[in-house]
Amino acid sequence: MSRLSICIAFGTLALLMFASAFADDVVVLTEDNFEKEVGQDRGALVEFYAPWCGHCKKLAPEYEKLAASFKKAKSVLIAKVDCDEHKSLCSKYGVSGYPTIQWFPKGSLEPKKYESARTAEALTEFVNNEAGTNVKIAAIPLNVVVLSSDNFDEIVLDETKDVLVEFYAPWCGHCKNLAPIYEKLATAFKLEDDVVIANVDADKYKDLGEKYGVSGFPTLKFFPKNNKAGEDYDGGRELDEFVSFINEKSGTSRDAKGQLTDKAGTVEALDSLVKEFVSATSEEKKAVFSRLEEEAAKLKGSSARYGKIYVKAAKSCMERGAEYAKNEIQRLERMLAKSIGPAKADEFTLKKNILSTFSSDQ
Repeated sequence: MSRLSICIAFGTLALLMFASAFADDVVVLTEDNFEKEVGQDRGALVEFYAPWCGHCKKLAPEYEKLAASFKKAKSVLIAKVDCDEHKSLCSKYGVSGYPTIQWFPKGSLEPKKYESARTAEALTEFVNNEAGTNVKIAAIPLNVVVLSSDNFDEIVLDETKDVLVEFYAPWCGHCKNLAPIYEKLATAFKLEDDVVIANVDADKYKDLGEKYGVSGFPTLKFFPKNNKAGEDYDGGRELDEFVSFINEKSGTSRDAKGQLTDKAGTVEALDSLVKEFVSATSEEKKAVFSRLEEEAAKLKGSSARYGKIYVKAAKSCMERGAEYAKNEIQRLERMLAKSIGPAKADEFTLKKNILSTFSSDQ
């Protein structure tokens, strides 16, 4: 394979990896909401696609990148319709092949077919011309840590980190298919300080591939804190399967979108003491509180942080009465319903989950 071909393949791989973070910016249209969204007070670019269509899959990262670019443009809607699910809607607009891309001007349900290049750049130019906007291609985030011979040992062999490593080759088709899923996985765990989702071009850094017995691509190996020799990852390659694996191995509690689950922060050893604390009399609470403090002080790592929240919650319950936990949970839920950053959302979710163990309503 020529250098040019490798560069092109690598560029395609990078685009797939990066653009995956934008998937939620494409508005999903159905027979129920189509005319509520299209033909209203903004122009709409609509992709009519089929899930099994190879050309649609190839377009997806470009289209998602386009949607991210126009996310804040109130005069433009970037949307898509699954023609397998909504056959009559696609038939109504003369769709006979996939993908079909049509532009619906503001206030109109009479489309103009898009017939130019299927790249984010070309699509952006078209929409700007039709809508009178001046949108630029969005910057592309990257949460997968890129490894090389220079930084591999420093990152992967760090005994304070659990590290999942994908050994890939730029020309590998399966690697390209995995790339968007792998980037979503990295995004889901980006706030976990002791979890690293990484990859290395084992075609370029052959010494690393040989060192860890890589004979095919992609090969995934997990390097937990307590085993830096590495373990083969033999699980599934869907996002939910990766997320479950990391949660099980690292003791984390994330969902596929990176949000903390309702179990995050809770510590079984402390929960049993909280049950005693909640049912105890005012005088008995003091003794249980002392035991709770002692147990919390024994915790290590992230659990030590959670232990401090338990202790603070118990102290507040004693000082402010039985309704404290219920009232504080309601306050935190109101805060979580607002537009807040992911780090702050984590903080509030942890507190809410732990306080729920003190509330008789939960």
